[in-house]
Amino acid sequence: MKRPESDRRTRVTVLVALAANLVIAVAKAVGGFISGSPALLSEAAHSVADSLNEIFLLAALRRSRRPPDARHPFGYGKERYFWSLLAAVGIFVMGGCFSFFQGFEALRENARESPSGYTAGLIVLGVAFLAEGGSLVRALLQLRGEKAGARDPALRTVIAEDSTAVLGVVLAMAGMVLHLVTGDVVWEASASLGIGLLLVYVAFRLGRDARDQLIGESAEPDLRHGVEELLGAQAEVDNVAALLTMRLGMDSVLVAARIDLAPGIDSEEIERVSMRIRKAVADKWPQAEHIFLDITNAPPPGGV
Repeated sequence: MKRPESDRRTRVTVLVALAANLVIAVAKAVGGFISGSPALLSEAAHSVADSLNEIFLLAALRRSRRPPDARHPFGYGKERYFWSLLAAVGIFVMGGCFSFFQGFEALRENARESPSGYTAGLIVLGVAFLAEGGSLVRALLQLRGEKAGARDPALRTVIAEDSTAVLGVVLAMAGMVLHLVTGDVVWEASASLGIGLLLVYVAFRLGRDARDQLIGESAEPDLRHGVEELLGAQAEVDNVAALLTMRLGMDSVLVAARIDLAPGIDSEEIERVSMRIRKAVADKWPQAEHIFLDITNAPPPGGV
């Protein structure tokens, strides 16, 4: 699939998630203030955090496809991971920390009255469950239909957010229902704390993945092993001394190899061999946009 088409699909998925989260955030906030439900307010903060993160992801999609320039000769592909890291921080600060605050505040106040507006709150959560579930289904369908979708940090973030949102809604509904039945706020406070733990875990996983890409993660093993086999299969190559790879973006990989040629090959032949190897690697792995070969011509037998 061409890059623009892949990005277009991901952009639509992010926009669907953004629209759903904005509407749901307002509904949850209104319902939370009316009912005084800490779990519903935690879910409102969760949806606000997700909305902000979707804006970050849209920025990532646009900025990561800028062409290379003199200041960034390898392009801007890693911006995709930078904005995903910001999204992870947003989930942690705006979602997780606020949920913990709501949970501990509810335990401190220890209100035992039966909240009157909880019926409306449960209706809001039911609508949120359907909206978040629909957004999640779309993201999963895109992931299933695209081979490279699992590597797209924007798509992975949407799936993580929507999955967490669905689980968070279930926790909030359970806490509210148990609060209504027992009259004890500890159930709803526990739901808020559970939502906070869930958000912190998701933020940690997304942040760790983004960190690995930003500090320079190697290409997938299949590509590394394939390039090494291709180099070793060349008749002129005596030894592959070193092979280094690094992912520069969604569809961009750097390949650097140090190879020893067989003895007795002149400089003109070395240049032809180098060009042929580069072309062979680029033809088989189009994502290998930057190929560097450090070629050493072994001395002839008995030579100095």
